[in-house]
Amino acid sequence: MDFVVSRAEVRFEVIVADITTLAVDAIVDAANSSLRGGGGVDGAIHRAAGPGLLAECIALGGCPTGEARITGGHHLAARHVIHTVGPVWAGGGFGEPELLARCYRASLALARDHRLDSIAFPAISTGVYGYPGEEAAEVAVAAVLAEAQTAPPSRIVFCCFSKAAADRHRAALERSLSA
Repeated sequence: MDFVVSRAEVRFEVIVADITTLAVDAIVDAANSSLRGGGGVDGAIHRAAGPGLLAECIALGGCPTGEARITGGHHLAARHVIHTVGPVWAGGGFGEPELLARCYRASLALARDHRLDSIAFPAISTGVYGYPGEEAAEVAVAAVLAEAQTAPPSRIVFCCFSKAAADRHRAALERSLSA
């Protein structure tokens, strides 16, 4: 079940897929602060990319929550990996929404700086970091739509692991675009 909508010159997609297989300019890695791989999407990206990705990440020296770093894609179909560290959910009163929004904005800023035309995001922080899916989808869509007004990539994909996550992102995107 894919969902595609265009706004101005940007094509937004919501898909259920394995992000490691996407042929886009950059996939976003929901990384940990060490950038050394881990579980969930982070581990899957590191396994699919091969050991060169880990070596490049080690050289970066980590990444604070809410920021992003870029590496090559190594053995992935994507040319680049943008690593961003989302917040761990602690109930919502510790700046989690702003930190999560910063992840999306920082990732898109790197995509612009490197003149990338397409980017795919996972549902950042919704796995082991425990961010509630519906709230995370709302933050993700709002941040991406706001940032997309300033020279974004022309294709932005929300690549979800499950139909439920895709439904949440699709609904958030529909609400935002109809407002």
